[in-house]
Amino acid sequence: MILSTMENVVFGYGDKPVIDGVSLEIGVGEFVGITGPNGAAKTTLLKLLLGLLKPWSGSVRINEAARVDGRLNVGYVPQQVAAFNSGFPSRVLELVKSGCYPRLGLFRRFGAEEREIVERSLKQVGMWEHRYRKIGELSGGQKQRICIARALAGQPRVLVLDEPTTGMDRQSRQGFYRLLRHMADQHGLTVIMVTHGPEEAEAYLDRLISLEQEESEEWQCLTTRSCSVHFGPAH
Repeated sequence: MILSTMENVVFGYGDKPVIDGVSLEIGVGEFVGITGPNGAAKTTLLKLLLGLLKPWSGSVRINEAARVDGRLNVGYVPQQVAAFNSGFPSRVLELVKSGCYPRLGLFRRFGAEEREIVERSLKQVGMWEHRYRKIGELSGGQKQRICIARALAGQPRVLVLDEPTTGMDRQSRQGFYRLLRHMADQHGLTVIMVTHGPEEAEAYLDRLISLEQEESEEWQCLTTRSCSVHFGPAH
């Protein structure tokens, strides 16, 4: 099933297009990497795919079957490792529980259902036994795993990660990619990862969307499948 489809999309900032004539689709349950140098419109492409930006022209369609209560539930995992130093006071369980709060709203209390969701999220990333540890005591790979658990506690259909392996050693990165592959294969989660270093991750990806600047000074999308995506000069 297709999650999101873009057809002949044009978008830019001011009067300059940074994306021109994009046609691309993302499938449900895919693990997709997006890579390219700074200024290559990676974040803009991602926001368009998820319906967070409206194109100047062309169309973006989100599959209605992937929506919950009319919206696409997206879990976002930013670059957080550097922010969790050894003095960070919160414990793992507290951070992951906070992922439920947006779904609960103002008047719902944290109950048995939410406790089950938090436990399941931590077990899915292999961090349940560390639930009472302080976040600042964990390794880089463990910190990113609990960030994923927090996102999973919101029960998303799509998991978006921005340079998630920053600060990890090679062994931790490999384990992290295996975890994301497992989430896509066993739980049907669509995983979209923005990265500057795709070489290590390629073996785990379904597709790699690579934005490269050609001699024409336009951005071009190169992928493992047919892709007619061209990007104008970055803003």
